[in-house]
This record gives sequence, structure tokens and C-alpha cells, in this order.
Amino acid sequence: MHLPWCVKKCPYCDFNSHPLHGDLPAEPYIAALLRDLDEQSPLVRGRQVESIFFGGGTPSLFSGALIGNLLERFASRLDLAPDVEVTMEANPGTVERDSFRAYRDAGVNRISLGVQSFDDEALRRLGRIHDGKSVTQALASLAHAGLDNFNIDLMFGLPGQSPEEALDDVKRAIAAGPAHVSHYQLTLEPNTAFHRDPPELPDDEVCWVMQAACAEALTDAGFGQYEISAWARPGRRCAHNLNYWRYGDFLAVGAGAHGKLSDVQSGVVTRWSAPRQPRSFMGRERVFERRVLTSDDLVFEFFLNRLRLREGFSSEDFTGRTGLDWTVVSERIDVAVSKGLLACSGEQFSTTELGWRFVNDIQAMFLP
Repeated sequence: MHLPWCVKKCPYCDFNSHPLHGDLPAEPYIAALLRDLDEQSPLVRGRQVESIFFGGGTPSLFSGALIGNLLERFASRLDLAPDVEVTMEANPGTVERDSFRAYRDAGVNRISLGVQSFDDEALRRLGRIHDGKSVTQALASLAHAGLDNFNIDLMFGLPGQSPEEALDDVKRAIAAGPAHVSHYQLTLEPNTAFHRDPPELPDDEVCWVMQAACAEALTDAGFGQYEISAWARPGRRCAHNLNYWRYGDFLAVGAGAHGKLSDVQSGVVTRWSAPRQPRSFMGRERVFERRVLTSDDLVFEFFLNRLRLREGFSSEDFTGRTGLDWTVVSERIDVAVSKGLLACSGEQFSTTELGWRFVNDIQAMFLP
């Protein structure tokens, strides 16, 4: 579920987020969300919802009471699993002390905290609205609320950052006791302020040194890397993101939200997206884009997602998720194995250490 407003647009952000001018239009936006859900819920009758993710923007701009109200409405329309994972993204600069207790009481059982760095100067260069003190306060609030299932978002390769500073961020994150760490390199995405006016970033060799040192620290601290940018303690992997990477199905409500559903009977897989602008999304004449995925789409999307995972995939996984015969891709798989990028064990395939470093090259083999 997408809640698209932020206090301020970060210069590196290419998500569908919008600076909030004036009061939050919570009531009309929630009404539009529920309209969205009412249209989609009949499509998943008989299927159980295993996770809910409040993404943004900055969902923590919405109060605990509003989030709780939404979850109650969801429960009346969908079959939620008894242990449904409910994640909410939050930024340290928008959460007042102890407010995490309100989100916990509302039904949120997992928090993804957008820290990005613990260093004040690095945060200033990134255009963040919070500082290191705000991070400390947010972490204390999480502990006070008893929410131990939380993720810390960290970036490396920041403007002017040294390998020692990148490693210090990871060490400070580990010391905070998260269940999960998302650790990814800053990239300059099109249609962002940083892309138009690029800051000076560490070069690829320096970023590789950062990545290797941080990976070693996370491993030594008991975190396992199960996805390119995701590290988790045992039993604390993110169920919601795992579903994406395993090429599962998902509903999507909110401005700019993207959904995907498979029709088992017909074998048709459909994607759709909502209008990106909140004003358009809340309007009565909103138009959704829908398309049925072709065989080429299915092949590329499956491997684009699945190759991000350390666990690998099987021919059965491919057929079950796409409805296509394994022979459609078997020759390309054989080439990847012959190049030492994939390892084969019976019907199970996984990236080698070489393949893990060059995942993009394997993914490109499945482009239409």
C-alpha cells in the first residue's frame, strides 16, 4: 500500500513520492485506497494474504490510529494469514518519541527505518531531513515499543564517503540490534536532482572495498545475505520482499502502486498500475494501466527477480510461476552454467561466487 507524501523530496529518490504542502489529505486518500481495494479483493477470493507493506513516501506521516483503521478495513475485505507480516516504512525525522507504540498497537509488527547513514555530514549531503540524533531517538522509540523486528536501511558509496565511514555506519547499525539490514549502493537514477546535478561519488573500486568490508562485518555479526541488498538474522527475512523476488503475486493500492496477479486456470499473468499523481488517484475519473504479460515478459521478469536471491531456483519454480515449459530457457541456462555463472545440482540452480558478482550479466541473458 503506497502512501506517497514526504516532508521533502530527497535528491537521489526516484520513487513516486511528493512533498507535502499543507495538511495531509488523509480522509479522501483513504477513501480512494478502499475503493481500490474493493475493486481488487474479489480477484483473490480463496487466497490468503501473507504480508502487508505500507510504503512511501513516508507512511509514518499517517498516525497510528489511521494505520489501525486501514488494517481493520483490510481484514474485513481480505483473508489475512494469522501471522500476517505488517511492515511500515518510517523515517527518523518524522517519528516522534514513543509513537512506534501506537503503530504496534495498530497492528504493525515490522518497521523499516530509513536511516541511510548515522553520520550527520553524510546525511546533509544526501539531503535528508534527519540527523544522527534523530536516528538514536527513533531506535530508542522502537525499543520502548517492544518492536524488535525492524530493518535498518543503509546506503554506501555516498558523496565524499570513505570505506572507513561506510564500515562505521554498518557497525553502528549492527550495534542497534536490528533483525534485518538493507545495504545498497547509492546510484544516480534518471529524473532525480542528483542525476541532473551529480555529486562526486567514490569510484567502483572504492565501492567494492566498501561492499566487501561491510559484508564481512554483517556476516561476523550473524546476518545472512539472502538477497543482493538484504541481510537478516535467522528467521527474520522479509516475507513481503521475498514474495516479490520469488515472482509471486501481489495486490497494490495507492497512487502509482503496481500489482501483479496470475490466473491459474487460464495461465494469464496481468500487471496493472494506478495513476501516479495523488490528485488523479483520488479523482473519480482515474485511469489504471493494465497489460497481460507475454512469454518474453514472463521469462525476463522471473529471472530479473529470482536471480537476486541466494537460494537460487528450480525448473519447477520457473514453470510454476510463469506457466511456461522449461525448454523455453534451458539453452540459456546451459550457457550460464558453462560460463561458470550458475551452478547446477539436479533440477536446482544457483549463482556461483562469480555469478553473484555479475548478476546483471546473467539477467541480461534473458532479455527479449
